[in-house]
Amino acid sequence: MKRLNGVDAMMLYSETPEIHMHTLKIGILDVSQVGGFDFDVFRSVALPRLHALAPLRYQLIDVPGKVHHPFWVQNDKIDVDYHIRRARVAAPGGRRELDQLIGEIAGTPLDRSRPLWEMYVAEGLSDNKIAVIHKVHHVLADGVASANQLAMAIQAAEPAVGGELPAVSSESRGRSRLLRAAGRDHLRQLRRLPGLMNETVTGVARVRKQSRIRGQHPDLARNFAPPPSFINHVVSPGRRFATAPLALADVKQTARHLQVTLNDIVLATAAGALRALQLRYDERADAPLIAGVPISYDTSPGRLTGNEFSYMTPSLPVHIEDPLARVRLTATATAIAKENHHLLGATLLPSWLTYLPPTLTPGVFRTQARRLESAMVMNLTISNVPGPRDRGVFEGATIDEIYSVGPIVAGSGMNITVWSYVDQLAISVLTDDRTLQDPHEATDAMIEAFAEIRRAAGLSDQLTPVETALPLARAS
Repeated sequence: MKRLNGVDAMMLYSETPEIHMHTLKIGILDVSQVGGFDFDVFRSVALPRLHALAPLRYQLIDVPGKVHHPFWVQNDKIDVDYHIRRARVAAPGGRRELDQLIGEIAGTPLDRSRPLWEMYVAEGLSDNKIAVIHKVHHVLADGVASANQLAMAIQAAEPAVGGELPAVSSESRGRSRLLRAAGRDHLRQLRRLPGLMNETVTGVARVRKQSRIRGQHPDLARNFAPPPSFINHVVSPGRRFATAPLALADVKQTARHLQVTLNDIVLATAAGALRALQLRYDERADAPLIAGVPISYDTSPGRLTGNEFSYMTPSLPVHIEDPLARVRLTATATAIAKENHHLLGATLLPSWLTYLPPTLTPGVFRTQARRLESAMVMNLTISNVPGPRDRGVFEGATIDEIYSVGPIVAGSGMNITVWSYVDQLAISVLTDDRTLQDPHEATDAMIEAFAEIRRAAGLSDQLTPVETALPLARAS
């Protein structure tokens, strides 16, 4: 058995009927060179690979009375008929129709009485392609762990079993054993509390001292004060989804030319896109937004489960018209956010989340989901996750594209996730069904904002096409 850590528990407790806490990984496979590749072939080939990913056999067990966070236990087998499902993309089978199907899949919660994942094999795509849509609860794996799972699943050879939990007897899962283990763990947490409080006071003091040294930055957003935006409202349960690829070489070239990081370019591109969308929906973009950017503190390639990350909250200069000034201010904001995150301590927030009370926290999140019209810390989540560097081949089918997206949170109707894969930077946008008229407005705006940065930098705005990708879907 394995108890959930604090961040894992938050991912579980924060799920409500409106806020679905699963993530999605989407692979688009070219099966043109594989005769007779269909759902049954995929299932027979995939099953031993999925079985080798022991976390996909994990199931949650509650502690009696919910006096502590739940445990993972491991099942012997995968219920293939339940977990691997057939789906069909509507005609004519392009990117728009695939994105629509993914949005529908994203809009339904996972059944907690089962291992928390589903996999859909979507047929009906044009150009001899199929899509595999992996839906997994965030309680099971964060972005790094999910990327490691994916890399393991698509490697050429059948993988060895990874992530297995020790076998436990039925007596170990008995009421008295679970309660005694919870009591021992609570005592350990109480002993750690004075040290954690001291660490918190020290970290906050370091951040404040460094802030005074830096001086004022009037163009940056104030911490914990996200301004009003069309993104922020009471989130509805419906979901919409959009994707678009950029050539990774174009993004790297732009970052080198402007002497900033690739992550700075991603965030500056998002800032430009959000500026355009705010001008359209709010008719103004006069204040910087705040992004919640996950930062992993355990990037081990062998980690297949758990949430080992915290957040930094950089300012997004949507109020800046000049694209190059926007890039420079983004780089400054990101550097400050990283420094603050380091000074505060990467594991400080996750350590405090261990103390979330299991009986009270889910009710608090349910109330927030129905009432919050703005997230209290950030306007939206923006993730940038490095994916597999080698092109995957699955039973002769080439994996042409991979997309990933995390959940949206209470009071924030948008998540932008960027996932690098071989030669492409894959943009995914998840929204509820209130935020945009068409989710491809966001991907269109991302592409235009990136081209705008390149024009301003003196680089070509004729973006390199990703030849293996499905044609772009533009907003209607």
